[in-house]
Amino acid sequence: MTIKTEVNRHVDQLFRHESGKMVAVLTKVLGTANIDLAEDVVQDAIVEAINQWTYKGVPENPTGWIYNVAKFKALNFIKREKLGQKHSAELAHFIRSESVMEPVADHFFSEEEIADDQLRMMFTCCHSSISTDSQIALTLKTLCGFSIPEIANAFLTNEENINKRLVRARQHIRESKLSFELPFGTDFESRLNSVLETIFLLFNEGYNASEGEDAIRLELCEEAIRLTQLIADYPKIDQKNQVWALLSLMLLNTSRFKSRGNENDEIVELANQDRKLWDKGMIQKGIECLDKSIETNVISKYQILAAISAHHCTAAAYEDTDWESILSLYDNLMQIDDSPIILLNKAVAVSKVHGSAKAITELEKLGNNPLLQKYPYYYTTLAELNMELGEYQAALQFFEKSIAISRNQKEIRYLNDKIKYCKSVI
Repeated sequence: MTIKTEVNRHVDQLFRHESGKMVAVLTKVLGTANIDLAEDVVQDAIVEAINQWTYKGVPENPTGWIYNVAKFKALNFIKREKLGQKHSAELAHFIRSESVMEPVADHFFSEEEIADDQLRMMFTCCHSSISTDSQIALTLKTLCGFSIPEIANAFLTNEENINKRLVRARQHIRESKLSFELPFGTDFESRLNSVLETIFLLFNEGYNASEGEDAIRLELCEEAIRLTQLIADYPKIDQKNQVWALLSLMLLNTSRFKSRGNENDEIVELANQDRKLWDKGMIQKGIECLDKSIETNVISKYQILAAISAHHCTAAAYEDTDWESILSLYDNLMQIDDSPIILLNKAVAVSKVHGSAKAITELEKLGNNPLLQKYPYYYTTLAELNMELGEYQAALQFFEKSIAISRNQKEIRYLNDKIKYCKSVI
């Protein structure tokens, strides 16, 4: 491994795991009107790390190094521009004396303050006055370290639209002078829903990566779990049934990661996975979180999805899967969320209970949905169902449609193998 490769690997890991924390703290330091400036400071620190580490080597504590660089860049900006006087009245003590700037900054960068600031950032980005799409885009960009192309892929849209959403969100925060605080009462509940939706989207991008070489991007899933655990552990939040349910869902799904690929780096379907590789400890923790989520009478979509995942995780073998209970859970879920993606996932359960032909009929009703027309798994599912019926020509056509819009290289290789098989039996 070359020095440049090692540096890039360290920097990429740091950016994924630490950039959101640094942006959150710097937003408090610089004021909510300057979220974009906070991002710029972090980006400058990342660039400086690449430049210096390439020649001097990676330091023993790379995280501490990059935090210090970001901190001093922010302090230098405050000294130079007197930002505290102009835009951040709540932090006016920063510029009273240079002698107190650094100790106060050290306090802001303490572990406890970082955790609190990440929560504040989550709820600021998901303010009810910001459109839902912009809320999610802003959170993914500032708190989760997503690039513009990654957010565009997650939204199944283009980069221009994402840039517009980010500009609108930041402009609204500046003009409305939104405070960097946790909400209370009914506002808290509505913004918590947006926060959890954002985290769920982050996890899904990791669970089924939309592009790149890896079918799974574990670091994104781990970040989603970390953010949800952060909310679950916060003592001032009482309404946690949805939080525990989402945490359960992510833990249960993550527990199966090691079995989703083989030694040849190929995708392994659920029916063929080695269940001995499943993380039993994570499954147990996921079930415990699910139990916590049902302590109240409030039912959420995350709770139902977690229950579906629990059925898969606790089945001794694929043949033992309780598909009838899973289908019943999907029927209940449809009363809460009847989105095309949920209908697509339900079709698999329909095929197991009522046959592949019935599932295909249900999916064909969704063929004109613009979202699914851009979603490779819609065509992959139709192809797999046709294969089960021996309709290999139809399956081939659907696999080809799927591969035409797929961007994940491992998924493309998987689809190519399916296409070759279909051609061999036609």
